[in-house]
Amino acid sequence: MSSDADLVALLNKASFQINRYFAIFIFLFGTTGNILNILVLAQRPLRSNPCTWLFLMSSIAFLISILAGIISRFLSTWGADLTSTNQFLCKFRAYIVFSSMTTGFWLIMLATVDRWLSSSVDANRRRMSTLKNAQRGAALIIILSLLVRILELLCFEANLTDTPLKCYLKTTICAIVSDLCFALITILCPLLLMLIFGLMIISNVRQSRARLQPIPVPINSRSTQNTTTSAANEHQSQQRRMDRHLLIMLFVQVLVLFGLTFPLAISKLYSTITRGYVKSVSQNAIENFIFNLFLLFTFIAFGIPFYIYTLTGGHVFRQALFSLIEILVRKLKCQRDQ
Repeated sequence: MSSDADLVALLNKASFQINRYFAIFIFLFGTTGNILNILVLAQRPLRSNPCTWLFLMSSIAFLISILAGIISRFLSTWGADLTSTNQFLCKFRAYIVFSSMTTGFWLIMLATVDRWLSSSVDANRRRMSTLKNAQRGAALIIILSLLVRILELLCFEANLTDTPLKCYLKTTICAIVSDLCFALITILCPLLLMLIFGLMIISNVRQSRARLQPIPVPINSRSTQNTTTSAANEHQSQQRRMDRHLLIMLFVQVLVLFGLTFPLAISKLYSTITRGYVKSVSQNAIENFIFNLFLLFTFIAFGIPFYIYTLTGGHVFRQALFSLIEILVRKLKCQRDQ
């Protein structure tokens, strides 16, 4: 009994500390990264590409999720979280957090579909990789995400006890449906589709390399073709470099999303399966601690894309970042001179 009480006290204290300090770090880390991502990807040379446009929209969704989800975590440790006691704020916060999470995941999935289309050896599929189609797909994802997560408006309630959070699901049925929806629709389904389309992209790249054959050019026609093809070749070379960097950025982000969010999906499924079991106080404390930790891991995944793009985006992303810094520096100098 004494050892169980000590374990419960230790886990509760650990949960308190990570919600206070780790959540603040994730908030600063995530908001800074997503704001910089939005500013960089919103520049004209990048936002005209359908894949980078989807990255831009997903950064906005992840920023909203962090702002709505993390602030209440560390405010609760000072007793200043209004969503714990206010019914409207509790429901609205849950709805915004889960809707934006779902939107962000499926937008990244849509980016993998776009890369699959653009890397296809079929010309008809490549023509489908357009900014207009990306915008249509994003609009559909946003609408469906808002509709799917209406459950949070109905099921979340403030001032609850014996739950991981005071603002939580009020009935067992609500908890089961919400946990399954979150684990399957928000995380596992888009991750599975990302994996499938990722493998299909690799297959497309291999097929493209196999089809590339040097075209013999007669000696007497080379001089006449040099001037007409050099500009086109340079443009194609730049486009290939950009596509290659976008693929690397996408693959790394999918791997990070999988590693940091898959544990929370499994935790949700486990809590759904074992919801009817009688659990000890120590077991509930362990599960609550794991839930809080895995949830913060998920928010880390939402805040890390900028740092992934900076490391893996090559010249394309870093040049856009440097251009943004130069513009901001010039504006600051102009304001100082005035």
